[in-house]
Amino acid sequence: MTARVFGVELRDELRAIVREPTSLFFSILMPVGFFVLFNLVYGHDTMQGLSAGTAMVATFGTYGVITVAALQPGIGVAQDRDLGWLRMKRVSAVPIGISLAAKATAALLYGVGVLALMGVAAAAFGTLHASAWALLRVAVVLLLGTVPFTLFSVAVGLRFRTGATIALLNAVLFPLAMLSGLWIPIQFLPSAVRHVAEFLPTYHLAQLGLAQLGSGTVVIHVLALLITTAVAAAVATMSYRRARI
Repeated sequence: MTARVFGVELRDELRAIVREPTSLFFSILMPVGFFVLFNLVYGHDTMQGLSAGTAMVATFGTYGVITVAALQPGIGVAQDRDLGWLRMKRVSAVPIGISLAAKATAALLYGVGVLALMGVAAAAFGTLHASAWALLRVAVVLLLGTVPFTLFSVAVGLRFRTGATIALLNAVLFPLAMLSGLWIPIQFLPSAVRHVAEFLPTYHLAQLGLAQLGSGTVVIHVLALLITTAVAAAVATMSYRRARI
């Protein structure tokens, strides 16, 4: 019964993203579009010992997956709160936990699609130089790394109305992407920005992705993401307990 309810909720969440033009653009089309543009211009350059087109699968891939993970669950939760759906589910046979899990899973599946589109584009441009096994590791790492962003997104959606949730999540997401070197390679940014990046989870996730391609280490980045996940989980739990559903 639980699996069937989850399947129905998941199907509805997957359809909701496609049906909403704003979500479709900002969560999927824009990250892939940015990747295609930068790949066409810089794809054959060298970045951190890799072809830029290959490295961008990790850096722009990070931007792509966290965009979906950071926007979709929180916005969906905020919309459901505004419409009263979460209140109805609280007294219905659909546990709120299943609904939240469906939103997170839908975002994860769309993240897979974003990474696949980026990989296909890089291969088509001739800028992708990595084994299938390395690319699979990058995908797994980046998708697992979305957990703290999903938790933060849900926390925001539980506390704010839809408009405020959209504004706040975007206000956090875009500076994180810029300061973490997801669009512009970190070595080309001012030294002050590079120092700031070391404290940002988006930077550590991108570096962990690059490590799967043979550039860099993993221990410090894994530790940073585990700490971020613990903090995000605590914030999400607190938001849920205090939410006015």
